[in-house]
Amino acid sequence: MLKKVLCACLFLAVFTAFSQEIVNSVPFELKKNRDIFQVVNKEKKEVTLFVSDKIKVKAIHLNESMKIVDSISTERPDTKTYDMMIGYNINNNNTRLFWASNDYENIFTQLYEVSNQKVTTQQYTLELKEEKVLQKFSESEKFYILTVLKKNNSLKLHVFDKNGVYSARIINLDGFHFFKSNYTKSDIYGILGENLLPFEAPFSLKNIDTDSPTSLTEAAKKRKCYIDSKQLVLTIDTNRDYTQAIVIDLNKFSATEKIIRSPGISNVTSSGYKIPITSNSFYFDNKFYQLKSSEDQFFFTIKDMEDNVLKEFIATSDAPIDFKNSEIYQEGGDFGGKRILENSSQFLRKIINLNAGLSCYRIGQNTLITFGGISSMGQSAGQVTANQFGFIGALVGAAFFSPTMENFNAYANRKVVKIEGLFDSQGNHIKGDLQPLAFDKIRTFFDDYKNVSSQTLYKIDAFYYLGYYDNKTKEYAIRRFVD
Repeated sequence: MLKKVLCACLFLAVFTAFSQEIVNSVPFELKKNRDIFQVVNKEKKEVTLFVSDKIKVKAIHLNESMKIVDSISTERPDTKTYDMMIGYNINNNNTRLFWASNDYENIFTQLYEVSNQKVTTQQYTLELKEEKVLQKFSESEKFYILTVLKKNNSLKLHVFDKNGVYSARIINLDGFHFFKSNYTKSDIYGILGENLLPFEAPFSLKNIDTDSPTSLTEAAKKRKCYIDSKQLVLTIDTNRDYTQAIVIDLNKFSATEKIIRSPGISNVTSSGYKIPITSNSFYFDNKFYQLKSSEDQFFFTIKDMEDNVLKEFIATSDAPIDFKNSEIYQEGGDFGGKRILENSSQFLRKIINLNAGLSCYRIGQNTLITFGGISSMGQSAGQVTANQFGFIGALVGAAFFSPTMENFNAYANRKVVKIEGLFDSQGNHIKGDLQPLAFDKIRTFFDDYKNVSSQTLYKIDAFYYLGYYDNKTKEYAIRRFVD
């Protein structure tokens, strides 16, 4: 018994010590109504921190060791016209910020050449009256604004390259098969405009970054997108019988359609009564991970891009789930805190009454998969962002600049029920205990350090960097964590 206690204490000591690794701290006074966000140059493993208010923006360039190299300040664009920051792209070692009017039709950019102490600005006017803005992306030195043409069957990409050159490309989706959740025929505009509130607003499309753990708050969305240097993949799960994927080639600006069918579960009992069924998917490593569940059956399927089954796991309400590595956790809700559910029937019953989803995260050569359900929230997403990020939430799209932090904070004020499972590269379940992730270590850190603000969280290679302002010591610190 004593040996076990000593081992546990040693583990906690190592766990805590590793969570405390400071890579840099800078003393300065962070005034009210200011906040900090970052742009990461993954290729050069460098970061530009931006300290912003309604008057000025200061860019601070950090090298690979997270040490300050140089900085530059400039005036913020006219707040009467450009009331939000929507994204960025990178030109060599320089960051270009994109500011926009509320309707996105007026764009103002600032190219920060920190080493030359120079800021170059440029203005653009977009005609968007016949379009709905869906999402923004920064990828491969380009910045994209994705829209859908009103009452049409086409998407449109507004593209800004590393030199600030603007172009627009229309992606025609005629011939694709679009059906709303009630199986009425539609087009891409009708599918994206379907009202899925209170969890998902019309014309919302969640951008998923698989480099860091994706929360169920994001993974449970029915309309998601994934981007890399070569393609943009939109997935639609409004129909429980299949996942529809639109794969857009970012070089040719052409699209192909993929229909990935989900396992069949009867939605009618032997007595003729309808029973609820839920389904969703997650696109990861060029494969589709799907779940489909009733209160009695749970299917987890891995398929390739051509709808071929690679692996399938089935759980039932009357037997333990044999492909999980964790307990069945419930957080939040009427009970508050965290508790463990006893059996599979509780898990299946609860996720049916929540927004079900699954997410994938790579750990070495293996994949950690989270299955579960998440509740809607009374507050709007904008209110939550403002609460989490303070002033910057009203000034910029904080989730765009720090999606990792958004996922870290995603379960606040929600009820979540989940399990976790570890799988190898072939989709086989790996038995054993799960090791703590960087997110777990960061939560442990916040348990001890509560008097902090202006948090940023980003990933470079295998390391997570947490930046925060220590309100007591008046320092801005950066700590490093790893899974």
